[in-house]
Amino acid sequence: MTKFFFYFILLFLNWSNPLFSQSSLLESVKKNPNKAIEMCEKFKEFNARGISANSEEAVDFVSKRNKLTAVNAEILSIYVIGIHCPNVI
Repeated sequence: MTKFFFYFILLFLNWSNPLFSQSSLLESVKKNPNKAIEMCEKFKEFNARGISANSEEAVDFVSKRNKLTAVNAEILSIYVIGIHCPNVI
């Protein structure tokens, strides 16, 4: 029974890890709005060149700038656009 409980705890910790990392991902721009504003300015530059803020190029920029996976970079981009620069496409 103790073994089962131990495995259950390990399984739960592995499953919940992405939830904690997503929270800290969004907290990074909540606590530092200047970071979000910088991202908005870059997205506006992309838009001026006819590139969507959701494009692969924009996601790569966010990914490299913040040392994130492509998926996390896309999540962060969508959050920043929704909260700080809704006029960006």
